[in-house]
Amino acid sequence: MITNDNRIRIIIGHYGSGKSEFAINYVTKLRKEVQNKVALSDLDVVNVYFRTREKKELLKSLDILPIDSSIDAPTLDLPALSGQIATPINDKSYEYVMDVGGDNVGARVVGRFNHLIKENDYDMFCVVNANREQTQTAEKVIEHIRAIEKSSGLKVTGLINNTHLIRSTTIEDILRGQELVSKVSKLCDIPVKYVVCMENLIPQLPKDLEGEVFPIKLYMREDWM
Repeated sequence: MITNDNRIRIIIGHYGSGKSEFAINYVTKLRKEVQNKVALSDLDVVNVYFRTREKKELLKSLDILPIDSSIDAPTLDLPALSGQIATPINDKSYEYVMDVGGDNVGARVVGRFNHLIKENDYDMFCVVNANREQTQTAEKVIEHIRAIEKSSGLKVTGLINNTHLIRSTTIEDILRGQELVSKVSKLCDIPVKYVVCMENLIPQLPKDLEGEVFPIKLYMREDWM
């Protein structure tokens, strides 16, 4: 259950992993499960596409505080950090989800706040899509994890199998991704936390998968995409 995860949830993942899609699905589910205040910060100052800040109005309508990394200017996208990022870290009345940039450069942003993040107060989840070139082998996934850990000064505490081809995803894709994250889990002693899946594929999943099945909807992709 997402309510069993630590209060601060840091979501990382390589470009194309579906990291931001997972983050927005996670935070909307979290909002339904907890009484505390809920915040989502978009810390991706590297990739300008498919960022959670694009759903700011939706988040507000769900009583989720959206926090951007950039200055709020309608025609500009400036890699400036909002002072608001630290507020839910320090305020324990918040459940906090942080959507971090897709590589070690992007992870430096959260690294600026690691001195505020207590060891037993956070989880850092690595979203893995085995269909992406940069994360098709255990060695590449581990290399990515180590680079993020070094840059952020924090440790990955869970793996998320989000192997997909958007609406063309098959059960074979998910199971291939599961084999990959299971291998990484054994090599690094990091548990598999969630298996992401579109709801229509859930009945086809084996019942003995490591990790909790996490159904999602596509917030970040319009119907025409």
